[in-house]
Amino acid sequence: TAAFVLPIFPRLPASNPPDGTTAPRGYTRVLILAPTRELAVQIDDEIQGFAYYTGLSSAAIYGGVHMSPQDIALRAGVDIVVATPGRLLDHMRGDAPKFDKIETFVLDEADRMMDMGFWPDVRRIADKLPKTNLQTMLFSATMPEEIMKFADELAAGAHYVQVGSTGSPAKTITHVAHILPSAEKVDYLTRFLKKDAHGPVLVFARTKIGADR
Repeated sequence: TAAFVLPIFPRLPASNPPDGTTAPRGYTRVLILAPTRELAVQIDDEIQGFAYYTGLSSAAIYGGVHMSPQDIALRAGVDIVVATPGRLLDHMRGDAPKFDKIETFVLDEADRMMDMGFWPDVRRIADKLPKTNLQTMLFSATMPEEIMKFADELAAGAHYVQVGSTGSPAKTITHVAHILPSAEKVDYLTRFLKKDAHGPVLVFARTKIGADR
């Protein structure tokens, strides 16, 4: 979240409407799409923490709750909207969102949005955003060809930035493999947890019975 939110913040108070007036308020300037309600809430919580002393406003728009409070926030023109695609489209079928002055459009976890079948909704939303002076940013843990194709459709000629190398762990991660007979795995894991574990441990098992054991 910090990767795209923190660079956006300094630009917002200084940006002015096209007519040259100051203190732009009453319309949304940043739209962030996320695939799930949980992620949308998480992003919005981080934004509100980062923006505590800035005077910037934000709202999370997602399904499973009543639309009225969200409608009020959209009509008020909060500075930053964080939304799931489906619920945002529900609002956009009315006249609540004021997105004609959007300056920055962010797609977070784009690969998950594609996997969950949200890409047609994303395209419908993107088609309603301004066609000029709009910066589009797409973040994805993986970049398969399909994601690259969609990214090029949304922002032709965009710069591609890769953090870390493909197919290998981060430099701060050490991989060690121990090949053991199945009957010895639980005893080994027990000894490892007692001796070497210094923090949270995540264990993957192939079956429910194995996980229970």
